This record gives sequence, structure tokens and C-alpha cells, in this order.
Amino acid sequence: MPRQLPHSFKTLIFQRPILDSPLVFPPFSGCTLPFKGPKSLSIFSSISEFKSFSLSVFYSCILFGSLCSFKPATVLVTSELPLGSGLGSSASFCVALAAALLAYTDSVSFHVNHQGWLSFGEKDLELVNQWAFEGEKIIHGKPSGIDNTVSAYGNIISFKLGSLTHMKSSVPLKMLITNTKVGRNTKALVAGVGERMLRHPDIMAFVFSAVDSLSNELTSILKSPTPDELSVTEKEQKIEELMEMNEGLLQSMGVSHATIQTVLQTTLKYKLASKLTGAGGGGCVLTLLPTLLSGTVVDKVVAELESCGFQCFIAGIGGGGVEINFGVSS
Repeated sequence: MPRQLPHSFKTLIFQRPILDSPLVFPPFSGCTLPFKGPKSLSIFSSISEFKSFSLSVFYSCILFGSLCSFKPATVLVTSELPLGSGLGSSASFCVALAAALLAYTDSVSFHVNHQGWLSFGEKDLELVNQWAFEGEKIIHGKPSGIDNTVSAYGNIISFKLGSLTHMKSSVPLKMLITNTKVGRNTKALVAGVGERMLRHPDIMAFVFSAVDSLSNELTSILKSPTPDELSVTEKEQKIEELMEMNEGLLQSMGVSHATIQTVLQTTLKYKLASKLTGAGGGGCVLTLLPTLLSGTVVDKVVAELESCGFQCFIAGIGGGGVEINFGVSS
């Protein structure tokens, strides 16, 4: 059986160190925001590559500390996301870390005695997202900013030419996520696409134009009203077609992989539409699970995929964003 991918994926717990702890984090120049927080706090952020983990933790802390001096602390991180597989785990981590640091230095407004999970206000959420984006730059160089924005705000985001538009889907989409367990180098794959563009500029221009048209049509489908079950089914059929066309375009960019093809062929036997996610070259594959699809069929698909050595999850599309809990302890 596939694991149900949780609504939230990442936990960070900050604890004050023991006084005689050998861990010493030297102060940085700049404004000082003293600790007035609780003994520990915990952060969850939604879905949304977790690479060079130790290095990203170190440099993200230095980045924040360069502006705000703070006392040493222990950072405990857990994640149920497959790492480096195209699910935006690095962005999820950066959002969680930024939220934790900002809350721990009283840079955002919260009542620390509140029990349970709290959401960030609009201005605080924008600040968290800005810091998370800086962390993504450390990891990826020139990220688009969409992954950290999805992790921070949740729901669905339309991205075009640097413009991010928040939106909610009128149809409850559910996806089977198949982790091929094949790692890939995002920068190398992006560079490969760039080289193909130089060799075939006119053709690749048409490919990217087609991707843009697909994205616009998907946005229209998700935004349009869904009055009844028949409308949901019709929308799902259109989305399936868009996914199949998008996968074909991605293959023409040269970012597919043999394991991705295995997943596509397996799900196609059950008349399900799939496409790669992230940079491709391995990583994960998304398969739309229609509302009327029986659980028996899902079990058969998952069993066949897992027999190939893949890992399967099921997740809904459009979850919540980053939240904080001051009452969680290790």
C-alpha cells in the first residue's frame, strides 16, 4: 500500500543548548534581536529538493546571523519527503528554517503561550518567504522562487515571467507520486536544455510556447466552476490530456530517464496519465488519480510500481502553508 503523504512535511525544533555545551556559534555584526522565545518551538511547512543538507543549514544560519546576532541553538530537522527527487524539499526546508529563525528572534508576531498550530500573518509570511528564497539561492544558484512560495503560502500558484499568482482549484485533485529513487543534478539538466536550445533555437521556441499554452489552459480549467460530478470528470479528462502532452514536450527537451519511462508505461496500462516532476532525469513522477477510480486499481498500480523498486505516495493538491507550534518538544 502507498503511504499517505502528510499534509505537512517538515519539522524543525529549536532548543536552547545546555550551558556547558561545547557548541559555540560566534556572534555576527549587525542588529541584535535577543531571545525571548520558549524553550523549544516546532515548524511544519508544506510540500514543496533537499540537496547539500548540512551545507544549506550552515550557510542559511550564517545568512540570517549576518543581520541578526543570536545565541547558539540546536536545530533538529525531520522530513518525510524523498530528498533530491523533484518535490521541492529544499524549499520546504528553507521555509521551515526561515520561519523558525524569525520566530525565535521575535522578528514576527506570535503569542508564545498559544497552544496548537499557528498560521503566519500576511506581512510575516512575506518575510518568511523572502528569507527562504535567499536560502534557495544558496542551494540552487538562480531558483525561480516558486517552490519556496508554494511551501510558504500553500495552495496552488501560477508562475509566469517572475510573476506569482495565488489560486485555488475548483476540483479536488489527487496524485500518485512515484519516487524512482534515481538522483539527478538539476543544474546539469538545466544546462542540457540550454545547450539544446542553442542547437535548435526555432524548434525549442515552439516547445516552450506549447508548454506556456498548456499551463494557461490548466489554469483556466482549475479556476472554472465545477457544479457537479460530471464536470469534475470532464475536467480530470482534460487534465490527463494536458499531462500527457506536457510529458511529451519534456521528453523533447531531453530531461526524461529510463525509470521515468517505466513508470509511464506501467500507469498507461491502467489508462492513467503521468508526467515527470521537477527537473526530470529521475526523481519523481506524478500520476493523476481520477475521482471515480477504484481503490482496487490504485492498489494494483502501486503494487506493480513497488515491484520495480519504486516508492509510492498519495497526496492531495493544494495543501496549507507554513505553520508554527510553540508547544512541541523533542
